[in-house]
Amino acid sequence: MPISAKEFEETPEKALEIREGTNAEKILNFLLKNQDKAFTRKEIMEETEVKSGSIGVTLSRLEEKNLVRHKGNYWALARDDKIATLASEIQGTKTANEDLGEESEEEWLKKEE
Repeated sequence: MPISAKEFEETPEKALEIREGTNAEKILNFLLKNQDKAFTRKEIMEETEVKSGSIGVTLSRLEEKNLVRHKGNYWALARDDKIATLASEIQGTKTANEDLGEESEEEWLKKEE
């Protein structure tokens, strides 16, 4: 799916590797909805339904990409404004698709002609 040039310029390179429907996206979406809180691995696992064998690896990879931060037993969304923007756009797209239905690239291109 294409992204806007603005998103391309403002988004950290490693953040662009997050794919829709992945464990990483589930975790980021959950943390986005709860930006003012930090959670244990178990709490994130229970809320996102990411399996116990995947939760630690996924959180560690997100931390390596500077998308989440970790202190003691707790995890939270990173503070970087660009990451918050990316997470907000992911959630906005998801909400729009739920409310209005997903866009068909084929139909959209036909309208351009």
